Amino acid sequence: MNKIVKNLGLYLVLILAVVTMVNTYLTPEEVQKQYDEISYSQFLKELDAGKIKILQIRNNTTPGESTSAVIQGELDGGQRFLTYGLDVSGLADKAAAKGVMVTVEAPQRNVWWATLLTSLFPTLLLIGVWVYFMNNMQPGGSSRMMAFSRSKAKLFLDNKPKIKFDSVAGCDEAKEELQEVIQFLKDPEKFKKLGAKVPKGVLLVGPPGTGKTLLARAAAGEADVPFFSTSGSEFVEMLVGVGAARVRDLFTQAKKYQPCLIFIDELDAVGRHRGAGLGGGHDEREQTLNQILVELDGFDTDKGSTILIAATNRPDILDPALLRPGRFDRHIVVDKPDVKGREEVLKVHMKDKQFADDVDVGVLARQTPGLVGADLENLINEGALLAARRDHEKITMEDLEEGIERVMAGPERKSRLISEHEKKIIAYHETGHAIVAKILPGADPVHKISIIPRGHAALGYTLQLPEEDRFLMSKSDLMNRISILLSGRVSEEIVFNDVTSGAANDLERATQIARQMVTELGMSETLGLVKLGNKRQEIFLGRDISEDRNYSEEIAYTIDKEVKTIIDDCYERAKEILTEHRDLLDKIANVLLEREVLDSEDFNKLMNEGAEQSDLPPMPDIRVDKLPKSNHDFLA
Repeated sequence: MNKIVKNLGLYLVLILAVVTMVNTYLTPEEVQKQYDEISYSQFLKELDAGKIKILQIRNNTTPGESTSAVIQGELDGGQRFLTYGLDVSGLADKAAAKGVMVTVEAPQRNVWWATLLTSLFPTLLLIGVWVYFMNNMQPGGSSRMMAFSRSKAKLFLDNKPKIKFDSVAGCDEAKEELQEVIQFLKDPEKFKKLGAKVPKGVLLVGPPGTGKTLLARAAAGEADVPFFSTSGSEFVEMLVGVGAARVRDLFTQAKKYQPCLIFIDELDAVGRHRGAGLGGGHDEREQTLNQILVELDGFDTDKGSTILIAATNRPDILDPALLRPGRFDRHIVVDKPDVKGREEVLKVHMKDKQFADDVDVGVLARQTPGLVGADLENLINEGALLAARRDHEKITMEDLEEGIERVMAGPERKSRLISEHEKKIIAYHETGHAIVAKILPGADPVHKISIIPRGHAALGYTLQLPEEDRFLMSKSDLMNRISILLSGRVSEEIVFNDVTSGAANDLERATQIARQMVTELGMSETLGLVKLGNKRQEIFLGRDISEDRNYSEEIAYTIDKEVKTIIDDCYERAKEILTEHRDLLDKIANVLLEREVLDSEDFNKLMNEGAEQSDLPPMPDIRVDKLPKSNHDFLA
């Protein structure tokens, strides 16, 4: 209420100031615009000549003083005039005798306090505004004049997060690690009796979309304590010292609500390695980091419980002083979920939605290796949107599988016009990928082949399904993967005796795998078990920009030769397979041209028919409902 009254008073003062200025400065100008000023002698000349029609005399003096007045009027021709006179006591009678319409205004009494107020008001207004702002710049001021130095963290007190660990799936180990923090906040005496100290800081590390922020909010919901939530980017501003001031304000507020949780998302925005980037050790970001380090050291766990939880997907660029014991004592990895984790995440996002009887969560989980929680949520939402677009009463398995493809490869672009010749090249390209993937031992089974453009770059794609989540890759597995990537280019060469730019992405990925085999994985017989090349430890602007070469130019030449040898061997292997199965290549490519999409069942049937006709043992049939969806080769 007081704030409203103060604001209302300020508005009234401003309105009064505007009115005063208008009356003081604008009125004479308006008068000058309406009348032409003439000399007093000319006025008398016009009066004697009888050319004045209307005359108005406004006295400016009080009775008893010599008369002075403002004289204005109108000539016979309609022209308005203005002049000034000193002694006009007989002017009105003289003009009336000549037949002029005369009006005389009595002198106005000037009130001394009004005159004083008018003259002093601008000065008083400036003083009042200055006092107002100076008062609100103090720490106890009610205005937000100095709000830029205060923390922007959101405080959840009575409206604490309602999210519990039941709403977070796919990260059971991370939840177990956070249980100690929650128990300490609920019953700190239990730990203090044994001399145990709770971690001052907990760092959540993991790829984007794995649920780090959700996990922190769930921890606050489980602990049922005040919760401060902010982002690393909210500390740093253009003004120097603002970031450190906001950090101090955040921890000062937290001490008032102990026990409590502080969550800082995207910690790498202010926690990067000091001395890197522009500004050396004196830029605003590093001063903010220094203040965070000081505040973490200043925690007094005997007086209260304040625990800092932070999240980042770039732990490699964080300053070592931030990660040492006593600050962020515990590092919790929130990794991509496995098959079981994906199934649990899907069940969480499938709540409160209507699904058909053919929807199998286990199959969906196996079809989505490598996807994180955010991807899975988007998958379910895409399936729901497709079901609504198709006027389905419930979300079907077909809708969800289409949602998987939209998430992994982008939406279909059937409107893109592709010539028949280019469509034929794409069909042979994708068929080459599929046949080599089917024949090579240990390769992921083919799930789907399509020549319908998707996304912004894919003109066609081949999806493969791993039989299980894999964490290790053998040399033969990597060689098979390179052969599969190159088989699209091989197919173009065999059929059209020419090559296109469609394999650009395949070549890039194949070269990357081959170079990793030689320089990082020790899979080169010539170079042996040597790790070649190290990433620079110095970080410029938060990102490694080059490699620290720990080898000579001769070794670099050998590396290039070894990479080329691996690529050539895999290329010849793919060429041998497709040359031997040229009839099968033509047959499947023609069917793909006709249908545009082949699922695993149709593809395996065509492969088995081709194997029987060529007196080869039949290809084993692959049950689609037992396999997850994984690697996809896009025709760039």
